[in-house]
Amino acid sequence: MVDIEATGGLITGGMIAGAVEKPTGHAGESHAHTCSDCGEPVTANFCANCGQPTHVHRSLLHLGEELLHGVMHFDARIWRTLPLLLLNPGKLTREWIHGKRTRYVSPLAIFLFTVFLMFFALSFGGAPVVDEEPLDVRIAAARTAVVESRQALATVEAETPADTPGREGIVAGARGAVAGAEGSLQRLEEARTAGPRADGLEPGSWQASVADAVHNGNVKIGFGDKKTKEKILHKLANPDFAVYKIQQTAYKFAFLLIPLSIPFVWLLFAWKRGFTWYDHGVFVLYSLTFISILTMMIGVLGRWDGWFTGLLGVLLFFSIPVHMFAQLKGTYGLSVFSALWRTVVLLNFCTITIGLFLTAIVLMGLTG
Repeated sequence: MVDIEATGGLITGGMIAGAVEKPTGHAGESHAHTCSDCGEPVTANFCANCGQPTHVHRSLLHLGEELLHGVMHFDARIWRTLPLLLLNPGKLTREWIHGKRTRYVSPLAIFLFTVFLMFFALSFGGAPVVDEEPLDVRIAAARTAVVESRQALATVEAETPADTPGREGIVAGARGAVAGAEGSLQRLEEARTAGPRADGLEPGSWQASVADAVHNGNVKIGFGDKKTKEKILHKLANPDFAVYKIQQTAYKFAFLLIPLSIPFVWLLFAWKRGFTWYDHGVFVLYSLTFISILTMMIGVLGRWDGWFTGLLGVLLFFSIPVHMFAQLKGTYGLSVFSALWRTVVLLNFCTITIGLFLTAIVLMGLTG
């Protein structure tokens, strides 16, 4: 079901992107002296009044071309836009702001399409939300943790003199660690011996732990009315469904990242003249598109184990501040120092933005 909806999201995203930016394909030869759409006189391949091509294709081949363009925004501009977006984002953003636009895909169009493509790719190749090891492996690790915590407690009791200030607190903390490790081991062993669950969840899994906490009344919702609380608890009782709803909400409301981000970029230039909110919006859209592409790549790489893919994922992650620095410097014509300190501040703003966005989608996903 997730894959079907992700595919639908991909197609919808492509269509939205195509609708945002009107296609400029070849019209062919004119076949009439009046526009078939608005009826105005025409003398060239396009109507000067409404922009429709004067030659209206009615072939099956052209229908396929329109499908490719609508779903994938399939024209030469994407191949001019992507290299600049990845390697010279400042030039791309600056040229779009200054009106050099016909050769590039618009920032809103490429953002919409990339976001839907990202969720489509992650639904097939992304890493799981919580990657748990088999139950026997977790039990073995829990036993090791119990042994290590007991050894740590013995060391604290033996090597900490009785007159040491705060000794009781230190020993109490070590004993609490032992109790926590033993409790975790006990729960895992009970899950293995309990057999299959009636709800179909894997014994000892995080889904089972969340479901049990809900059923036992250990999950308390501190906001909303009674109906809202019941709705959230109902979803949490089926953790996989709750995660699914949150994922769907994330890609449906990904555009919220735009209004959340623009004010923070504006703050970096609030005292400088010559920059508009539109300029900051273009900057944000291209920047978010780059991050979406990276997220997609890192998520797909997460399906393969190995030092090389791990190293590549780390390098991709740290390319974000490098890209941000280059885009700030090129877009706004900043010095190295000005771009550097703004990059540091903007990275902190990004943390706030992501926190607000995640909070919003979790709440909407669980209450929707």
